[in-house]
Amino acid sequence: MLKKVDSSQLKVGMFIHDLDCGWMEHPFVRNRFLVTDEDEIRKIVAARIRGVVIDCSRGLDVDAPTLAEAEAATEAEVAALASSVISRARVPLGEELQRAANVRRQALGLVRSVMQDARLGKAVELGEVGPVVQNVTESILRNSGALLSLLQIKNKDDYTFLHSVSVCALLVAFCRSRGMIDDVIYQAGLGGLLHDTGKALVPDAILNKEGRLSDEEFDIVKRHPRDGHDILVRTQGIGPIPLDITLHHHERRDGSGYPERQAGDGISELAQMAAIVDVYDAITSDRCYHKGIAPAEALRKIYEWSKFHFNPALAQEFMRCVGIYPVGTLVLLESGRLGVVVEPHESSLLTPKVNVFFHAKKQVYIRPETVDLSRALGFGGGDRIVRHESAAKWRVEPQRFMQLAEA
Repeated sequence: MLKKVDSSQLKVGMFIHDLDCGWMEHPFVRNRFLVTDEDEIRKIVAARIRGVVIDCSRGLDVDAPTLAEAEAATEAEVAALASSVISRARVPLGEELQRAANVRRQALGLVRSVMQDARLGKAVELGEVGPVVQNVTESILRNSGALLSLLQIKNKDDYTFLHSVSVCALLVAFCRSRGMIDDVIYQAGLGGLLHDTGKALVPDAILNKEGRLSDEEFDIVKRHPRDGHDILVRTQGIGPIPLDITLHHHERRDGSGYPERQAGDGISELAQMAAIVDVYDAITSDRCYHKGIAPAEALRKIYEWSKFHFNPALAQEFMRCVGIYPVGTLVLLESGRLGVVVEPHESSLLTPKVNVFFHAKKQVYIRPETVDLSRALGFGGGDRIVRHESAAKWRVEPQRFMQLAEA
């Protein structure tokens, strides 16, 4: 039996099934192991790991909720956030997808160029970066789901570059959903696009290493916020917001982050927002040492971690911004059909529009159609989401069916 326990409940003889944190954030080679001495427990606590999943069939038991009970409790809390008012897209998804693809390609090329220049010691030219941030912002304004769904698709070789584009787009969407003024949104977008510039100084052998980094290698990676800040501070016309985001996007509210171990409200609001966005995109992406998780699952992780690492109110606002089931998410409906989320509902995040295309029970593709889950049976709805699913598990390509609503 799997149970979710607080790290303070750990004892020698328990079997760790999952440390429930990012792969690079804990001091162990594996996520699963038998606790054999007190030093291992001290390392877990020192790493500020709070929630731990133990396997009682392979080690000592403890009075704690089962993993299923803990997940059900989180799901109920997340569902309570489902009622929200979101901004309506100005253009249909299908109309924006091609333009978003061009924005993605342009931004990818720019970030690649910025990284190469930074590695050669050249200054970042804001005259080249600004128009790209503006294009990202305009695409988000027209229909945020188009660009954000396309940015979920990352090649492992392009991860570092596309991650910066994703953080830019997500941060722009987040700022816009919170009603921030245009200049702040633009400056935050600059910070998002340039936040990982310091990784240009990290050797490729470390960035692309398969498997966990050594302590020495991780120390090198942890220099990138300060290195990026030092690079950008030489950029003519750079403002305080991009510099702050670059330097502080790895800080955590409990003081466990880096490089300055800032805590609480000592971290600026935009840096706290950037931290949420950065982690969300990182854990949803396939990387050389980590298999990405579904966006819907990532949001639930963010929600759980916000009890310690993130600002809970900002984490909840981010969930409302991207939707509990973000555009592009593969979901299983109560009817047994699989579909891809193409449009959130204006006031209920649990009832988006879904393009269904596959029957899970019959294991066959079906005639594609759009289901509006906010409507009753006979009016284009009459179904509900059971859970999000993995496209790899079902061997389907949900992106192929994103444009049905406008076909």
